[in-house]
Amino acid sequence: MGKVAFFATGNVHKFNEARFVFSEFKVAVAMLKVKTVEIQDSDIENIAVASALDAVKKCSLPIVVEDAGLFIRALNGFPGPYSSYVFQTIGVNGVLKLMKDIDDREAYFHSVVAFCRPREKPIMFHGKVEGRIVHEERGDEGFGFDPIFTPLKGGGKTFAEMGLEEKNRFSHRALALRNFAEWYIRQ
Repeated sequence: MGKVAFFATGNVHKFNEARFVFSEFKVAVAMLKVKTVEIQDSDIENIAVASALDAVKKCSLPIVVEDAGLFIRALNGFPGPYSSYVFQTIGVNGVLKLMKDIDDREAYFHSVVAFCRPREKPIMFHGKVEGRIVHEERGDEGFGFDPIFTPLKGGGKTFAEMGLEEKNRFSHRALALRNFAEWYIRQ
């Protein structure tokens, strides 16, 4: 019998990315729409751990959660772990306004996948992709800051200009999920 992973998220885009990656490892994935605690913290690992522990407490199942942030060098890592809040409040255009007269466009996405079983400590898996912030939104795919981020190895396309399969070759989330899946199938 194959493995099953319970992915706690309310974000269907994240779930679809996870489902695609897990299928490479023959791991079935179920989306659990569990409202977990979302702490504010300067470390995305702490945020992922808190969400995983809360989800396990509510579901009594082994749970996978993912948290990520966009870290822009010229803005001292902003929005970083506050990316979701920043996206909801000032959005892509707000970040582009902050970057208007800045030449240094270096940025990276960092993803943390936390896996937790009942009565155990969470285990973390990381993924990071280096890239740049473009000068204007490009593309209709993806979500969040995908229209303004181009990975260094992505041929100049933003994540939003890539389909799911192409994005998953480069993305921070796919890297973290693959790291988890490689470990999980050996358990």
